[in-house]
Amino acid sequence: MAKRFVIKDYKSMTPDLMALLVEAYPDGFEYDTEYFTNAKGERVEAVPLETEDTKYLIKVSTTLVQNFEAFESDDDDDSDRDPEDFDTDGVEDDDL
Repeated sequence: MAKRFVIKDYKSMTPDLMALLVEAYPDGFEYDTEYFTNAKGERVEAVPLETEDTKYLIKVSTTLVQNFEAFESDDDDDSDRDPEDFDTDGVEDDDL
């Protein structure tokens, strides 16, 4: 069965998906980004992430970078993360 292909914005990421991103890129993703052109003809930077059944492109934004770094530094904490813990101000999902 073919994998699903999903483009995600930061504000629609679950804490589990963020944890997978941090695990996949323990040293950051600065040199691993890819670019694609969205439906509006805009060039969009994204980080590839693959799970067992899905290939993701996670759009890069300043907010994603800040929260990635914060999540990575709190990675030792085993408590459940609430999506409210992440800053999504100014993030729009209409870039697809």
